[in-house]
Amino acid sequence: MIFLWVGIALLLGCSNLYLLFSRRKQHRDLLYIHEKLNTILEEATAENIQVFTNDPEIKKLLIVLNRLLAQKNKTVLTYTQLEQSIRRMHTNMSHDLKTPLTVILGLSESFMLDQKLSENERNNLIANIYEKAQHILSLMNKFFDLAKLESGDLDLPITNINLNEVCKNNILFFYEQITDKGLKVDVEIPEVTLYANSNETALNRILNNLLSNAIRYGADGQVIGIRLRYDEQHVWIDIWDQGKGISERDQKLVFERLYTLEDSRNQLYQGSGLGLTITKRLVEKIKGKISLTSKPFDKTIFTIKFDRANINS
Repeated sequence: MIFLWVGIALLLGCSNLYLLFSRRKQHRDLLYIHEKLNTILEEATAENIQVFTNDPEIKKLLIVLNRLLAQKNKTVLTYTQLEQSIRRMHTNMSHDLKTPLTVILGLSESFMLDQKLSENERNNLIANIYEKAQHILSLMNKFFDLAKLESGDLDLPITNINLNEVCKNNILFFYEQITDKGLKVDVEIPEVTLYANSNETALNRILNNLLSNAIRYGADGQVIGIRLRYDEQHVWIDIWDQGKGISERDQKLVFERLYTLEDSRNQLYQGSGLGLTITKRLVEKIKGKISLTSKPFDKTIFTIKFDRANINS
């Protein structure tokens, strides 16, 4: 009996010692976590908190804290990128507005001060001033359009649209311009009528932007193409050219807000960096997706993807 009590006492003693050491270890871990967390926040580092422990509660706490730190790091990165984009936007806006304004001032001075100008020369000056003013207005409209898209204020009602007709109308709109440049046109539109739930006005603007881009900056390849393809669930519109293309690095960034190409192939997204950003926002607004693949002087393809719909949907 005595041995039993002695055994019980030893067991209780060991249990108490274990609990004591466990609490001390837990206290040390919590103290370390507290100090480490303060250091991470004060020094604004991107670290995680790492503690070797078997305590299930400490493990749960670490998981939650590290998730919060990861979210904090992501937010900081997003803020930093946005800040850089805004600085770049200010620089680009200043440049894009300053250049035509400087030209307008110069032309205006010539118009006012040079009394020897002929009537024809004065008319040319007025036409140039008007052209530069239109350029400024167009640029400002793009900024307003992007602001509306990103704030959700642009109303684009979704309806059932015939993609065959939209594609045909857009390539016909540019057909004379394409042939005047001596370019070939490759049109692939199936006889099967394809529908998508989208917005026809926005899609026309998207295709207009992409076709203008292909004509102006893909002309080196001597051919411009549009292709409408499908499967049971989806439809795709490809706008392609065989010009100088877009580098692999720029392909990953070209749709980003206010990103500009160093060797821009398109004034729509040169300088202010708005054209493809607006195009992408419009595609997303009308329930589509846009992607880009490019192999220089082989094929550059902008692809718009929609869920396929039937005529009654």
